[in-house]
Amino acid sequence: MLDVGKWPVFALLPPEELRLIRQACVFGSAANEALYVTVNDEVFAIGTNCSGCLGLGDLQSTIEPRRIDVLCGKKIVSLSYGTGPHVAIATADGEVYAWGHNGYSQLGNGTNNHGLTPALVSTNLLSKRVTEVACGSHHTIALTSDGEVFAWGYNNSGQVGSGSTANQPTPRRVSSCLQNKVVVNIACGQLCSMAVLDNGEIYGWGYNCNGQLGFGNNGNQHTPCRIAALQGVNVIQVACGYAHTLALTDGGFVYAWGANSYGQLGTGNKSNQALPTLINTDKERMVEVAACHTSHTSAAKTQSGQVLMWGQCRGQAVASPHLTHFSSTDDVFACFATPAVSWHLLSVDGDDYLTVAQSLKKEFDSPEISDLKFLVDGKCIHVHKALLKIRCEHFRALLNEIDEDSIEIHQFSYLVYRAFLEYLYTDDINLPPVDAIGLLDLATFYREARLKRLCQETIKRGVTEENAITLLSAAVRYEARDLEEFCFKFCVNHLTAVTQTQAFADMDHNLLKNFISKASHYGAFKN
Repeated sequence: MLDVGKWPVFALLPPEELRLIRQACVFGSAANEALYVTVNDEVFAIGTNCSGCLGLGDLQSTIEPRRIDVLCGKKIVSLSYGTGPHVAIATADGEVYAWGHNGYSQLGNGTNNHGLTPALVSTNLLSKRVTEVACGSHHTIALTSDGEVFAWGYNNSGQVGSGSTANQPTPRRVSSCLQNKVVVNIACGQLCSMAVLDNGEIYGWGYNCNGQLGFGNNGNQHTPCRIAALQGVNVIQVACGYAHTLALTDGGFVYAWGANSYGQLGTGNKSNQALPTLINTDKERMVEVAACHTSHTSAAKTQSGQVLMWGQCRGQAVASPHLTHFSSTDDVFACFATPAVSWHLLSVDGDDYLTVAQSLKKEFDSPEISDLKFLVDGKCIHVHKALLKIRCEHFRALLNEIDEDSIEIHQFSYLVYRAFLEYLYTDDINLPPVDAIGLLDLATFYREARLKRLCQETIKRGVTEENAITLLSAAVRYEARDLEEFCFKFCVNHLTAVTQTQAFADMDHNLLKNFISKASHYGAFKN
């Protein structure tokens, strides 16, 4: 399961859908668009769909996930996006698909027409196996398994690396100084491109007015050029922000250069740096650097799993690496970047690892390793004695007194008792509001205060004019004060309709007397 809980765009997805997500990417000018891939390799999109960037075949926004049929089963291995936005992916078969904004031919199809559905990028790539894609604001670059780089799209500053500033309508191999060299990693800033070679050298080209190419000057570069200042340093990863660059070395050191008005270089000041500068990370060995071309935020992860962040962090300028409580650099961008987009394709390993909570939920009512069963209304519920003792004082006392492998329950229904036992495994109530009254009775009987509160909240969601009096009576009977007050106010606010129900006609005399008295003080009978 991929944890996307920190990304608001996923907030409306039901838990059963979130559990299926294995890859995801959040993008857009306000982090209001997202793509995700499920365990079944189905691809879905959600969000505002600017320029058709969701690949759904239209320009309609969608608050509910819609499937992108053409991408299902493609096995996405790399995904990137621009600010148009346009989106590019590489599949496990080495194919490249692109869609969305195409005002500068960043889709690589030779036109300037926006692409509403994912289309294969074929020119000069059909015989190639692409392993990674990266997008700048309006240009795209792709890395092949042979270590070649292809680029296309917007080229006003030379970011396509063709030697000119003419836009490139279809993929063109970036050669020049990269000829006969093997590239292993690529990244794009807004208007620049970077490439790391298998020998640890790093090359840059494109816009350079903030020094983001690391050459020691501010002149744009129309073809790839090696960063000479890192001679002898073995770079293994590069990441680009809006106008700054981070490089990770094989020794775990981080270098930064470019724009620094938000402290995104982590140098302790806000001065731009046109040459790579070694960042002080308290001698911790780094294993990952992170930046995104849409923001001025930087992040890094240490070998011990700690995550540092610096730069523009929710409006603050953090000029030195700051230790966070996060376990992933992705969390930095979800919580502190502006916009809060993902800096790369979020992925989870395809193994069967389950958290403790997930494991417990999976074993509820499973007879395989249970050591106790409850018989309710002729049906069995399989549980584990140790867990019941840990989670419930009633069971701790009961199971310490008896040593049975089967217990019959007559006081509560099967539906209610199963919901109670499931709550002990999951902390959640899996009952509709109308059936939660029985669980409220049980929670009162077993003195489960938290369960009682959850029952009241569940029941509140089901209060209607027809059942308000019935629920009010139950709240009084089980001393559920919060629910009682809620039901009382509901009855007063819908007094005419409520007093015409059968439940009101059958109301207990003492309860009716108290209701009328309290409603009178509440001003319900004033003209």
